[in-house]
Amino acid sequence: MGRADGFLTWKRQGAGRRAVDDRLDDFREFYAPRQDDLRMEQAGRCMDCGVPFCHQGCPLGNLIPDFNDAVYRGRWDEAYRSLASTNNFPEFTGRLCPAPCEAACVLAINDGAVTIEQIEKEIVELAWEEGRVVPQPPRVRTGRTVAVVGSGPAGLAAAQQLARAGHTVTLYERADRVGGLLRYGIPDFKLEKGVIDRRVAQLVAEGVVITCGVELGTDVRWDELVGTHDAVVLAIGATRARDLDVPGRDLPGVVYAMDYLEQQNRLVAGDLVADPIQATGKDVIILGGGDTGSDCLGTALRQGARSVRQIELFPQPPGTRTPDNPWPQWPLVFRTSSSQEEGGARDYALMTTHLEADATGALTRLHAVEVRFEGGRLEQVPGTETSLACDLLILAMGFVSPVTDTLVAQLGLRLDRRGNVAVDGFRTSVPNVYAAGDAQRGASLIVWAISDGRECARAVDTDLMGAERLPTRGRHEAFGGR
Repeated sequence: MGRADGFLTWKRQGAGRRAVDDRLDDFREFYAPRQDDLRMEQAGRCMDCGVPFCHQGCPLGNLIPDFNDAVYRGRWDEAYRSLASTNNFPEFTGRLCPAPCEAACVLAINDGAVTIEQIEKEIVELAWEEGRVVPQPPRVRTGRTVAVVGSGPAGLAAAQQLARAGHTVTLYERADRVGGLLRYGIPDFKLEKGVIDRRVAQLVAEGVVITCGVELGTDVRWDELVGTHDAVVLAIGATRARDLDVPGRDLPGVVYAMDYLEQQNRLVAGDLVADPIQATGKDVIILGGGDTGSDCLGTALRQGARSVRQIELFPQPPGTRTPDNPWPQWPLVFRTSSSQEEGGARDYALMTTHLEADATGALTRLHAVEVRFEGGRLEQVPGTETSLACDLLILAMGFVSPVTDTLVAQLGLRLDRRGNVAVDGFRTSVPNVYAAGDAQRGASLIVWAISDGRECARAVDTDLMGAERLPTRGRHEAFGGR
């Protein structure tokens, strides 16, 4: 815990943000510089709650009261060692995680939760500044080889854990740079890519061999990969996007969110992009009210869109918890993201019926109708038809499954009923092949991806070495700890 009466002395105060007018002029992270006194006070709000329900909320099993107490007392090295023992990449979760730990914080019953996510970010950023984040190469090599396919958070976590366990790890990425959706799906205003690059450098120093620009199943057959490694970890994500099945879907001006975000991220990185998708001067509609839609909103605003509107199929959530959504469940309540506070409009319970083109064949309007849910069924509300100006429609309606066509054809890999890779303890139906993160879970949170990567690595190491050596959820590191 922190200070015994800290939660009574100080109120919750979240991370500072740059002024909206300032941050809309660039793609730098929107966070304001940290305040040293504030972070210690916020950590001091962690109370002696007896049962730390924040542990229940955190898929990684982070030792939250421990590092909060260390921060409050100014013991930053201790705080970092505690945090790094369960979380390979707290600088990612400290920026991108929706913080289910905070939803489960005991203070959240009737007050503002401890700012756990922000404290994580402050701990690791100070550790980077002061040189505490260093490579942890293994003392002994096992002689076993593992291929990790996919370099998102699950793949990176699995690769790092396996390398620290002494295995020879090759990380394959089909894109030209490491990071998966962290690299090309998350805008720089939420995650500047230097944050990824410094971790990649650490992995390389720990012995991970990185091979980019390789499309498994095409450039290298899956059965060849399996035949040349002792184990293969599939961390390929769930990148098959949900599509829109309405008349006019094929009109120019209708794009997937990931295509839109990737092109902008490449432009920020200094790449040359032929005919990039730009929102400048356009009426933009984003279908989907989640994080990806919010990222598209912030991007369109920075590109100078004439108007931006986010449309959600479901009703607007309530402002506070309802009786059937009690603490410590994740609160299904109305939220405003950093991008949504910057501008744009939001509509709820609205379903697209068709798209309209102008005389040149270009997208010009979106037609929709209000909907309601009756008895679990979606019904259109008569007389509520509407038409909205739209010359750029961004589909951000989520992801349905991983892309597994070549995996099934070349390996006979079994899928579950949702199209994800079927697993039993991260082991797939093919011997020596494992799956972690969204590939086996379906589209989920970054914190679950890191957790799955760590747990999958433990399964791989146990099978290769005949004994459990890597830490399980919530346990400290077994290899290379400082």
